[in-house]
Amino acid sequence: MLARITEPRDLDRLSNEELNRLAGEIREFLIESVSKTGGHLGPNLGVVELTIALHRVFDSPRDKVLFDTGHQSYVHKLLTGRQDFSRLRKKDGLSGYPSRAESPHDFIENSHASTVLGWADGIAKAHQVRGLDDHVVAVIGDGALTGGMAWEALNNIAAAKDRPLVIVVNDNERSYGPTIGGLANHLATLRTTDGYERFLARGKEMLNRTPVVGKPLYETLHGAKKGLKDLVAPQGLFEDLGLKYVGPIDGHDIAAVESALQRARRFGGPVIVHCLTEKGRGYRPARQDEADQFHAVGVIHPDSGLPVSTSSAPDWTSVFSDEMVHLGRERKDIVAITAAMLRPVGLHDFAEAFPDRVYDVGIAEQHGAVSAAGLATGGVHPVFAVYATFLNRAFDQVLMDVALHRCGVTFVLDRAGVTGTDGASHNGMWDMSILQVVPGLRLAAPRDAAQLRLQLREAVTVEDAPTVVRYSKGAVGPAVPAVGTVGGMDVLREPGTESPDVLVVSVGALAPMCLELAELLEREGISSTVVDPRWVKPVDEALPPLAAQHRVVVTVEDNSRAGGVGSSVSQALRDAGVDLPFRDYGIPPRFLDHASRDQVLAEIGLTAPDLARRITGLVRREDDGFAPAGAGEQSIGD
Repeated sequence: MLARITEPRDLDRLSNEELNRLAGEIREFLIESVSKTGGHLGPNLGVVELTIALHRVFDSPRDKVLFDTGHQSYVHKLLTGRQDFSRLRKKDGLSGYPSRAESPHDFIENSHASTVLGWADGIAKAHQVRGLDDHVVAVIGDGALTGGMAWEALNNIAAAKDRPLVIVVNDNERSYGPTIGGLANHLATLRTTDGYERFLARGKEMLNRTPVVGKPLYETLHGAKKGLKDLVAPQGLFEDLGLKYVGPIDGHDIAAVESALQRARRFGGPVIVHCLTEKGRGYRPARQDEADQFHAVGVIHPDSGLPVSTSSAPDWTSVFSDEMVHLGRERKDIVAITAAMLRPVGLHDFAEAFPDRVYDVGIAEQHGAVSAAGLATGGVHPVFAVYATFLNRAFDQVLMDVALHRCGVTFVLDRAGVTGTDGASHNGMWDMSILQVVPGLRLAAPRDAAQLRLQLREAVTVEDAPTVVRYSKGAVGPAVPAVGTVGGMDVLREPGTESPDVLVVSVGALAPMCLELAELLEREGISSTVVDPRWVKPVDEALPPLAAQHRVVVTVEDNSRAGGVGSSVSQALRDAGVDLPFRDYGIPPRFLDHASRDQVLAEIGLTAPDLARRITGLVRREDDGFAPAGAGEQSIGD
């Protein structure tokens, strides 16, 4: 059945029986394919029937079907002609999120949660201005509805009663883990309460058997349906906003979902269709996984769901997780915050040890940062663990609430730098740029596990300013010992000469690569010193005097070159009157396609051989007198 589906309209000629067979085939395909590549398995198993119904009722790409956050778009890809999943999330393969480059059916590429309703509001307004009757359908999970942006959008969507827009709430009670908060409790009530329509049906049957007064009583009862809805199935939360509510609907019943969507399509105004689904549906290992029901998996055995291989090397997240538990035992004032990602950021062990000292704020990074400021002002020290790319969303709160008030809050940024397979939106390549402008903030970039533990401990001792500890994704590299110190910086390699050529400022996890770079330069007769600043903001006062002892200075960072560590070091050298040829190597200011981390680094030229060639050329030009002091460098990869 699946092989016959090349575009959504192929679904129109299938019977109900064939549609259910197709749903089964799609699940088999997903389990077989994603088990080989890794990816977001559980969420997609849960939206099979829902996505089929969406494409039966709406005419994509004329009608705009939008997904939030987009990781549940695999079924959508299959139904729109993209059935080669052999290189999913790999270089030159399918993206793990909607991708405009792949298909006109992918109208937006959002993969940060809670944004789709804002997109839908804007597109629907544009359609109205242009006189188009195209429909806009926004699919949003109950987890993403915990984000404040979703409610800002709902407030605007509800203001236009005649603007057609269908909001499908994919309610599986989870984001990564179980959805928490007041909204989650409200949706749970809707899930578990006997619907008012069934209540009315039973009442009508009984009253119609009652002579004389039965029919008038039933009409009175039906006229009071709003009050009964609030009593029996309290969906009034949505209807009080001015949004028509349909549901709850069994999201695995294609006919029921189709019927609800058809009604919503005909309504002519904003409608919420509330669908109940099961994350990991049809795959026992996923359903039995209490942690996150296989939200995202690596390569697994399709029958058992067990990992094909496990690395014995610890990853950065597990090192942080372990050290947080130690800190929690030592200091009762340390509390933890997560934005709906308790396990992915490594706070699950802390939560198990200290359940009363961890706060899951939902997908609400802005609120998390302000709440952290409040916690710090109240006398405790919050550690807010979040993916580096998601801290972008809370910049104003870091600046105006945490830093302005000199609050002792520690932000721990997981997945910093190039992350690779999740594509452009998930690379943590902006944090060291945007945070440079925050007065008083201190930023650490540990190079190995021991430094992560040590710098986390240093960070939580600061009570009068925000601190940031950022680290990479995946396995921690080997320990990189210091051979000396200069100021607060670690010297990782000494030049072996009194007149060294190059000072290499190594940032974070790139230390092993910088040491390899130094070895390659040595083979070319170029001496170098390699230092790790440890704390890259503020720039260590000892760095300019050290730089002045060299002929050339380079910085190497896993962050955008635009406004990054290199920029701040260059400014510090200028301020100190150190006028030397300087190069800042990092990530070019562009969005990076999905591929493995190593492939991305190679593509942008952030490897030891690439840098060695550039620096050798620079030193040779300096020898010949051709390199002007302070000359710039083209972005790597340009």
